[in-house]
Amino acid sequence: MLLQGKVIVVSGVGPGLGQALARLAAAEGARVALGARNGAYLQETAEGVNAAGGEAVWRSTDVTQAEQCAALAQAAVQAFGRIDGLVNSAYNHGDWATCDVANPETWRDAYEVNCVGALRMAQAVLPAMQAAGGAIVNVSTMSTVNPFPGESAYAASKGALNAMTRHMAQDFGRFNIRVNAVRLGWIHGAPVRAYIDAQAAGGRRRDEVVGEIAGRIPLGVIPPEDDCAKSVLFFVSDYAKVVTGASLDVNGGQYMAP
Repeated sequence: MLLQGKVIVVSGVGPGLGQALARLAAAEGARVALGARNGAYLQETAEGVNAAGGEAVWRSTDVTQAEQCAALAQAAVQAFGRIDGLVNSAYNHGDWATCDVANPETWRDAYEVNCVGALRMAQAVLPAMQAAGGAIVNVSTMSTVNPFPGESAYAASKGALNAMTRHMAQDFGRFNIRVNAVRLGWIHGAPVRAYIDAQAAGGRRRDEVVGEIAGRIPLGVIPPEDDCAKSVLFFVSDYAKVVTGASLDVNGGQYMAP
């Protein structure tokens, strides 16, 4: 299995990509420590992992609070004795607004989660990772390189995360810790299904909405959630052992980096 014997910390374990990352990491042999603000959902996800034969612990974690990030890392070490990988998937979308009408005073909330929160989590796991090395993956967005109207705050904060990823790769390299980013596009999971449902409730045909999204993607499908999660988890596996400071586009070809 891809992650056999590893201990992986996942932040932002919600109904979207986060739960898929947790579930698939466990299925690939990892023991997982799960963090998010919603304790009830975390518990449900951890119980599902354990019921399927995996091992999971969880802590309610707001990544804007350094002590809560430290508590999640400590829980992983207490339960499993080590930390081999961190996936920073916590996010705050911010207001849906274009730059001409955006409220600058609300942007700091997105930065606090999407960029600075990832730094807090990285610093929290660093002591446990220093002895044997490991890998950190920062989950970013295609909107940083392929603008989508209304995602200005989200994309700007994730753009900062992209830049920080390269600095972290440089600075953590001396500890044999790899740091990479994954820029995701449309993901066919709960959030996108909710968007499709809302469009359908507004009178549009469901197949029309799906076709409109998929029509912009060369592979012709909205990338399935589990397949996107597998691409993220590649970076915490030994198959990426000499890859650091990289950004991988996972979007079915909608954006192709030069």
